Amino acid sequence: MGSTPRDAAHALGSFYSLSLDTLTGLFRGPFQWREFTSQFWFVARVSLVPTILMSIPFTVLVVFTLNSLLVEIGASDMSGAGAGLGAVTQIGPLVTVLVVAGAGATAIAADLGSRTIREEIAALEVLGIDPVARLVVPRALASTAVAATLNGAVCAIGLTGGFFFSVLLQNVDPGAYAAGVTLLVGPGELLLSEIKAAVFGLLAGLIACHRGLSVSGGPKSVGEAVNETVVFAFVALFLANMLLTSIGIVVTDR
Repeated sequence: MGSTPRDAAHALGSFYSLSLDTLTGLFRGPFQWREFTSQFWFVARVSLVPTILMSIPFTVLVVFTLNSLLVEIGASDMSGAGAGLGAVTQIGPLVTVLVVAGAGATAIAADLGSRTIREEIAALEVLGIDPVARLVVPRALASTAVAATLNGAVCAIGLTGGFFFSVLLQNVDPGAYAAGVTLLVGPGELLLSEIKAAVFGLLAGLIACHRGLSVSGGPKSVGEAVNETVVFAFVALFLANMLLTSIGIVVTDR
């Protein structure tokens, strides 16, 4: 049976409720440091290699398209500025969070979904243990921290890959590329990039936790929750990207 508008409104409301409980749970002790460390390492481990592999073709695509345009208008010396702006403000956050949402968030949803159908979550509640503070808060923070950490690596890969691709394959002057990087990218853009990555990671973690905890039925529902996690996370991330990018343009006056 398909979902009705009432079901969608209920799911959205429960997601907001979980998000609010997670926010308030940050200020209620004790914090689950062991769970946070375990989840951070787990999400980083499953996301690191895919993030690196995805950042290279994304960088090549952006740099190739941009440099082709700049060569046509006789401004190839500006390739570093365009590559820096694209890598820091767009490629870094998007590539990072697409992998975190596609690899880390799905694993979180599957783990919590399996615990839910095995009634482990209900057992925690019977014992007086808050599942949000015990399970959701460390996972959401781990997803946030991993996204922010990997974003820096993707930005560095993007700038370095853009340099070698531009210099070796499109005959851009190395000095001009290096000098142009800082024309459009400064501390403000880098800070915005880290904020975007952190927000994206937080959203992906919250969506994964919500879908995992709202599973009902048998193992089939866990698979459905994992698939829905990917779809919902991608939609939320692109909407958040448009909003944060618009705010960042206003704030940085770019």
